Amino acid sequence: MVRETVGLVAYRAGQWAEAISELRAARRMGGGPGHLAVMADCERALGHPDKAIELSRSAEAAELDADGAIEMTVVVAGARADLGQLDAAMVMLEEAGVTDGGADARLLYAYADLMAGADRRADALNWFMKAYDADTEDDTDAADRITELAERVAAGDGGTDDDTDDVDDAEDVDVDVDVEGDDTADVDGAEVDADAEDDDVEGDDTADVDGAGAEVDDVDDAEAEAEAEAEAEAGDVQDVDDTDPGADDGAADGADTGEGQDEDGPER
Repeated sequence: MVRETVGLVAYRAGQWAEAISELRAARRMGGGPGHLAVMADCERALGHPDKAIELSRSAEAAELDADGAIEMTVVVAGARADLGQLDAAMVMLEEAGVTDGGADARLLYAYADLMAGADRRADALNWFMKAYDADTEDDTDAADRITELAERVAAGDGGTDDDTDDVDDAEDVDVDVDVEGDDTADVDGAEVDADAEDDDVEGDDTADVDGAGAEVDDVDDAEAEAEAEAEAEAGDVQDVDDTDPGADDGAADGADTGEGQDEDGPER
């Protein structure tokens, strides 16, 4: 009894090596499973999770009472988590009835601790609250864990829950689609603007050439009209010249004839 008491005191003080030594001696003297779960937890604390699992498979483990069996289940689940076997640890607790109504507070606490270790803080908070409700003997620090996790979850740090992952994936896809769509639209718009500018330049050049051609045609028409007017004037002058000499000669002849008649007349 003395060595058993010394071992338990050492365990509570965190003196793992002394605790396991005293409890092992007490079990040899008294027989039975003794504090097998406490010894397994000491092995785990010393960095020997495989030895803790080995103790749970010993013949003495089958002799544990209900309370001792719960303690051993919690310790072995923690040992499997130490080995990186989180899924196996959760399954072990589920097989022990953690998800059933009225589960022991220690099982609920261990399950919540595994959730926290998996960075599933929102789920962990839920299970720590269940553990707190079931812990009528105040055997756990579930209240402290609830306060810590509630602050982090309220700040938006819910961990890597499935819903959070889905939301992050949806945002990456939308952003990629929007960015690609904007870039394509910009490129297409730039090409259309460039084509429009080319059309404007070609249209302006064509208009300038056509306008220049029209001006040349106007000049040619003016010159042709001037030449026609000059020719017309030249024709009028020639007609006048051709007409005047004949008229003058006729008048002169007429005058001469008259004069001869006048002269002849008086003589008769």
